[in-house]
Amino acid sequence: MQKRDERGLVVKTQSGFYWVQTQTDLVTCQLRGTLKQAHKRTELCVIGDQVIIERLPDGRGVIKQILPRQRVLSRIEPSDYAGTSTEREQVLIANCDQAIFVNSAACPAPNTRFLDRCLVAAEKAGIPAVIVLNKIDLEGTEAARALFATYERISYPVLYVSAVARIGLEALHKLLIGKISIFTGRSGVGKSSLLNAIQPDLGRAVGEISAKLAKGKHTTNYAEMVPLMGGGYVADTPGIRGLGLWDIEPDELDGYFPEFVPHIPNCPFSDCTHINEPECAVRAAVARGEIAEHRYESYLRLREELEDQYVY
Repeated sequence: MQKRDERGLVVKTQSGFYWVQTQTDLVTCQLRGTLKQAHKRTELCVIGDQVIIERLPDGRGVIKQILPRQRVLSRIEPSDYAGTSTEREQVLIANCDQAIFVNSAACPAPNTRFLDRCLVAAEKAGIPAVIVLNKIDLEGTEAARALFATYERISYPVLYVSAVARIGLEALHKLLIGKISIFTGRSGVGKSSLLNAIQPDLGRAVGEISAKLAKGKHTTNYAEMVPLMGGGYVADTPGIRGLGLWDIEPDELDGYFPEFVPHIPNCPFSDCTHINEPECAVRAAVARGEIAEHRYESYLRLREELEDQYVY
């Protein structure tokens, strides 16, 4: 059989093997040796990558080329070392179309600090973000609705849903069809229930992948995207739950808070940290209620974290 080249999508990776979905079938592949030898400070091939493979006579394939990535979601690879001189990028997924961040209105209470960290990572990567607030059928969720309205005011789409009461599921399903989506949230927010409500066993399949990832030291040992009926893929990225922000300097953090951006030019100092400078326009906007206090507090915490890890 003559060897032939095909283009495909990497939908699963495990221990040096890559499963590539072509137009006709799923092909188990390995990287060509010349690609393995390339010196990079990041993963050579991850889920979501578009690749060129060479089909071998036995039906397997060799990845000859990894096509340029449009965007990636990355974190600092877990390490005992701190500082940009020793950090390594760990790409969680390439070429995703959107990031769906799931929170719960109650049981457990919303965690906006974690959400704000995720939104900064998505802003840095240029990945459109959608916020899903689950469990809105429970009593006492009015405060959570008001809290998440602050995200709508800064142009983040927010879907108010309930897997149990089947509220908002059609809109969520339409959002996922035909796209590669990160679908992630902390334990207890009802992510699996939402996925199962959208497609039978989808939550179980994604949950099993997450469990395998949790057992390994690095998320690159195993990763998989689950196909959706009607087109598209869903990928849970557990690595985002310990997300160390990648390639963000302290002085650029404010640019990833959209509501800060209109006020930054009005600060009297070009290098304003928005912490204690006099006449800071961002702090004035917080005082006027134009920037939510919980968002400003998230900025302060993330800024402190970046200052601690950054090597000047």
